[in-house]
Amino acid sequence: MDSAQVAPKNVAYVPAPDYGHIRAEQVGAVLHITLNRPEARNAMSLQMVAELQQALRAAEATAGTEGAVRVVLLRGAGGHFCAGADLKDMAGARMRSMQREAGSPEPIAEVNAAFGRLCVAFAQTPLAVVAVLEGTVMGGGFGLACVADVALADDTASFRLPETSLGVVPAQIAPFLVERLGYSQAKRLAVTGGRLDAAAAHCMGLVHELCSADDLQQALNRVLNEILACAPGAVAATKALMQQARFSPASDLVGHAAAVFANSAQSAEGLEGMTAFLQKRKPTWAVI
Repeated sequence: MDSAQVAPKNVAYVPAPDYGHIRAEQVGAVLHITLNRPEARNAMSLQMVAELQQALRAAEATAGTEGAVRVVLLRGAGGHFCAGADLKDMAGARMRSMQREAGSPEPIAEVNAAFGRLCVAFAQTPLAVVAVLEGTVMGGGFGLACVADVALADDTASFRLPETSLGVVPAQIAPFLVERLGYSQAKRLAVTGGRLDAAAAHCMGLVHELCSADDLQQALNRVLNEILACAPGAVAATKALMQQARFSPASDLVGHAAAVFANSAQSAEGLEGMTAFLQKRKPTWAVI
């Protein structure tokens, strides 16, 4: 376990399965996932995509159990977040595409869709997702940053959306770029092969908090504590409702939102939250 991920006093550390292209370590209610190909600036291989999905599914499966994961933290090894897709995988897919029989699945499309499914899984998870962005944040890494609920960056972070300059399309991350940045900014970055430094990414809203490399861990600890002070069921229900709100007029959600609120108010979490407030104590889910 990294020194920056040492479990606080009285917080359990749970060993996670061994992976090849990521590391996954659960510290208390936080699953630390590290993209672990530092020699390639954590370029996203098909193996990494599969391992990220496996780790997320395993974390989601702990819901309702003692020691459940409540936050997924994404970070890159070696001072970089992610340099985008692994070009070796793409070259292999291109070779298979040239050799495929008529009517068989298109290998390049399959590779691209696998990454798209990963983005959707992290965007739709009921768990809180935090991304720590350092060094290179490019292509698919840019997309992962956009699906995080909270994105923190230090001043080494450099963002690039190079697809159109390489003659291809930022296909799977396009919806998440528009969601995070708005249509105008997303389109501008796409048609210019966009480059952003950390300050510009923060100003644009891609990054929620920008700090120095020395202060990054302190900021991360604060954000994790803030999330863990919130009820996990309420966080999941809120994320789901906000996702619906992106596509529906507010007037269409009044009844549904009222039902969601009533369910939460009458739940064990709702009762505990109000009781803790009246008794001026922390609720039982505030583990840190």
